[in-house]
Amino acid sequence: MQFHHHGYVSDDPRIEDATGTGIDRPDTLPDQVDVLIVGSGPAGMIAAAQLAKFPNITTRIVERRPGRLRLGQADGIQARSVETFQAFGFAERITAEAYRITEMAFWTPDPDNPSHIVRSSVAPDDASGEISEFPHLIVNQARVLDYFAEFARNAPARLTPDYGLEFQDLRIDHGEDYPVAVTLRHVCGDREGLERTVKARYVIGCDGAHSRVREAIGRKHIGKVANHAWGVMDVLATTDFPDIRTKCAIQSASGGSILHIPREGGHLFRMYVDLGEVAGDDNRRVRQTTLETTVAKANRILHPYTLEVKDCAWYTVYEVGHRVTDKFDDVPPEATGTRAPRVFITGDACHTHSAKAGQGMNVSMQDGWNIAWKLGHVLSGIAPESLLETYSSERQVVAQNLIDFDREWSSLMAKPAEQFSDPQELKEFYVKTAEFPAGFMTEYQPSMITGGRAHQHLATGFPIGKRFKSAPVMRVCDGNDVHLGHHATADGRWRIYVFADRAAPAGHSPLTTFADWMLNSTDSPVVKYTPAGTDLDSLFDIKVIYRRPHGEVEFGPMIPALFTPKVGPFQLTDYEKVYAVDPEHDIFEARGIAPEGAVVVVRPDQYVSLVTALHATDELTAFFDGAMLRRGQ
Repeated sequence: MQFHHHGYVSDDPRIEDATGTGIDRPDTLPDQVDVLIVGSGPAGMIAAAQLAKFPNITTRIVERRPGRLRLGQADGIQARSVETFQAFGFAERITAEAYRITEMAFWTPDPDNPSHIVRSSVAPDDASGEISEFPHLIVNQARVLDYFAEFARNAPARLTPDYGLEFQDLRIDHGEDYPVAVTLRHVCGDREGLERTVKARYVIGCDGAHSRVREAIGRKHIGKVANHAWGVMDVLATTDFPDIRTKCAIQSASGGSILHIPREGGHLFRMYVDLGEVAGDDNRRVRQTTLETTVAKANRILHPYTLEVKDCAWYTVYEVGHRVTDKFDDVPPEATGTRAPRVFITGDACHTHSAKAGQGMNVSMQDGWNIAWKLGHVLSGIAPESLLETYSSERQVVAQNLIDFDREWSSLMAKPAEQFSDPQELKEFYVKTAEFPAGFMTEYQPSMITGGRAHQHLATGFPIGKRFKSAPVMRVCDGNDVHLGHHATADGRWRIYVFADRAAPAGHSPLTTFADWMLNSTDSPVVKYTPAGTDLDSLFDIKVIYRRPHGEVEFGPMIPALFTPKVGPFQLTDYEKVYAVDPEHDIFEARGIAPEGAVVVVRPDQYVSLVTALHATDELTAFFDGAMLRRGQ
């Protein structure tokens, strides 16, 4: 973590100085805002946290609840989300309090006594670490929201939720500077029942499966309910079931199945208990199933083991439904490209599915981050408004892939044990598809911020359109082993990783030619787009990785000035942009970097936008000319 560059800091360095809209931020919701976020769930809070780093933008987040969420329904945290938490500065802290999944046990009917269940196999959770260096966690959604709230509160814009305000409706007048008029109603406090109107340039709807924002823009949920019900309970209990602190898929011969998930804290656990098929004329009567009935069903499935519930923190019954909204913004499909969207929907407002794959909160957070940095760039004049069109096109594909995966996984979980031709079928599916639930299958297609693949062979381990997969390197200035990607914080900047060619660091080389061009050419994105009067790295965080041990790389004339920028009011040198090979983990070998080196461009939400050659500066120019605006354009 870097600080002191604006002067000595003796208190918590995570609390940044308030600037822009964060100075004397009004307690009451203003009549006009740049961005209004509706709903403070996972998508809403990550969007707020990201936009809080843009203090030139007036952002507010409204929430119907009177205060913070106390008990969240979601709890599964995939490795991609922990990677995201790292960017927001709280991965280590939340990991310390979470339950960590290291393996999953599979229980099936005992072949010799089918009325009993037995452990048939255990599958490790990314045992090799090939998928990610980050763990798979279980932690209450409320704690995730707390951490994002802390980040937003401590960021320059000092963003905090406005509680007790419920979204009613909106209308859009494209001729106005603040074209979205949002009607809100106070639902608690002295002003309960009163309505007011707030005008916004943009609105992000993060208001759940029954989203009023979605309804207001005429978007439709497409899909259906699978007519299968599950009882879900977070409980404290006594039991003789031996794997009570291990994630389990439990299939009985005739009583249905259970997905069992230990929770944080060492005692609490969640069970998804199979309540069976639901008749077409049920009219939601299954949702009246009592906790006692679900516990009794769990005991039948667990036989010969028993479960005695002592306390229930949360209980619900739900029917599996798979739905994706027809579009994730307010622009009708036939009008796409003719005007910019003004209203966006995220999370459960645009995709719903079963909870058993643990994807809802995770995918929702990526929705929120995706649209937030784009709004930050457009409203700051960094990028053209057309950037906003990429949100729906990118995230709708992700949502559909999620629905397809969850439909198969939830069907397997509900399938009676006797219908499996192979008792290991469920385990094999779990192992085979491990990268998807970990959150790493997203691959964005070519667009104004995702380039072509002509130079992909230069860095095969950084697939264009997929998230930047970090690897260990050695920081030259202090000899510390670090993960290259862990220093990409959620500050709205683009990352450019320059992997050196085989030439010696000193003297003229393709690397030094590239660095000189980036620093001085009028075609360079650094020269073109870095705002006047700001630090050299205010928009582009550029790092170099030498193909040599750190002892062979010396600070001084051999390091181009591009990689040692001067920062802050005292113009201090930033020494933490120069890296070398970790002798035990060669990043060049691990990520398939070609001998001639490569340039890897990564967008603010950690997805690879472009791989190009050190000499292909025209391609770099063309890419950023399509993704960015010069000031005054």
